[in-house]
Amino acid sequence: MLDTISAIDNRPPRARLVLGVALFVAGQLSPLLIPVVTGLELAGVWKTILTVLVLVAPELGILAAVAVMGKAGFDWLMGRIRALLGRFMKKHGPPDEVGPTRYRIGLVMFLLPLVLGWAAPYAAHHLPGYESHPMWYGLPGDLLLITSLFVLGGDFWDKLRALFIHGATARLPEGK
Repeated sequence: MLDTISAIDNRPPRARLVLGVALFVAGQLSPLLIPVVTGLELAGVWKTILTVLVLVAPELGILAAVAVMGKAGFDWLMGRIRALLGRFMKKHGPPDEVGPTRYRIGLVMFLLPLVLGWAAPYAAHHLPGYESHPMWYGLPGDLLLITSLFVLGGDFWDKLRALFIHGATARLPEGK
């Protein structure tokens, strides 16, 4: 209850909130303009400069949103976004625990794109169209890898996260 009250107190004035959210959203969506920039009839140097600016714009959008809303207002906005994502993931995200069959299927789905992605450059001459259109081989693998993370469940996400934490250790179940 106390967090809710403090979150309401930190909400910026409406005009600053609207402008800050607009800057934040515009910055996050700016990389979608890269195809437009590359399609412009400009010299290569200018296309490069504009592409870099479009790629840096998400960070600039965050800075501009913080400048407009203030730190407290930006923290309020991020708290709202986290709460929304938390509700979505709780409702539509992976379950914490999965059964052994689903886990095995998920592991195959997870490992198959990794193995094929490693082997494809070595076997490119055996794959029809790989050298001219490698994206059509990589895209299904990427989708399969992302889907596998949802099939494997929340416990696997924790295992994956533990790979990047220095002090994390594995605990194997007794008798396994």
